[in-house]
Amino acid sequence: MNAKTTFHTIPESAWILGVSRNTVSRAIRTGALRATLCRSGLRVSSTELAKALQDGGAAWKPTTSG
Repeated sequence: MNAKTTFHTIPESAWILGVSRNTVSRAIRTGALRATLCRSGLRVSSTELAKALQDGGAAWKPTTSG
């Protein structure tokens, strides 16, 4: 069986990951989250989001100080 990969917009990705759109954009800019450029903008694959959820976003989630 061939699974079809789903791609998500930055706002959708932010909602799935439970972070802000700025955090997702920053993660893409720094290379911590891979995205694909489509005609209508950047898209993040469901596979990439699953990896980010699995590692807890440790590589790109903002840290809290205090």
